[in-house]
Amino acid sequence: MVVKRLILLLLTAFVMVPATNAEFRLEVDVSERELVAYLSGEEMERFKVAVGKSDYPTPKGSFEIRRLVWNPGWVPPNSKWARGKSATPPGHPDNPMKKVKMFFKEPDYYIHGTADEHSLGKAASHGCIRMSEEEVTRLAKVVMERGGKPMPEPWYRRVFRSRSQTVVRLSEPVTIVIQ
Repeated sequence: MVVKRLILLLLTAFVMVPATNAEFRLEVDVSERELVAYLSGEEMERFKVAVGKSDYPTPKGSFEIRRLVWNPGWVPPNSKWARGKSATPPGHPDNPMKKVKMFFKEPDYYIHGTADEHSLGKAASHGCIRMSEEEVTRLAKVVMERGGKPMPEPWYRRVFRSRSQTVVRLSEPVTIVIQ
């Protein structure tokens, strides 16, 4: 009886593990201002994004997302455009990062949310890729799942209620190609 339970437990665990081996990747077309998520070569979803302005272009190339920060705080960078701006704590409604940022070229470039949804479809950022808050949150959950760190929905609710930063390192990096 114990052996049967153990076999059932192992089979259940095997079935419950997400399929991280299916190729998941992101592609950003800077000129079209679109991000497309692909799974095994099939388009999953397409998003309108804001990309870097000409003075602060979004870097092009092939990168890997290895780290996400949920409820990121924001500290103004040492840059001319950020003079006079104040730091914003994690979870604050005025935080320009919103609920999540996914690093693709550390330390300064990431995909993050924005309250300025009018900027989507434009060259409006300082090099990062901006998405609507709802869409970037949904995409980040898929990135975590495909990156080997799936979390149940109650985990996200706890993170957002906590108003403190939560860093997640992926066990399987997610490729992002920016062209």
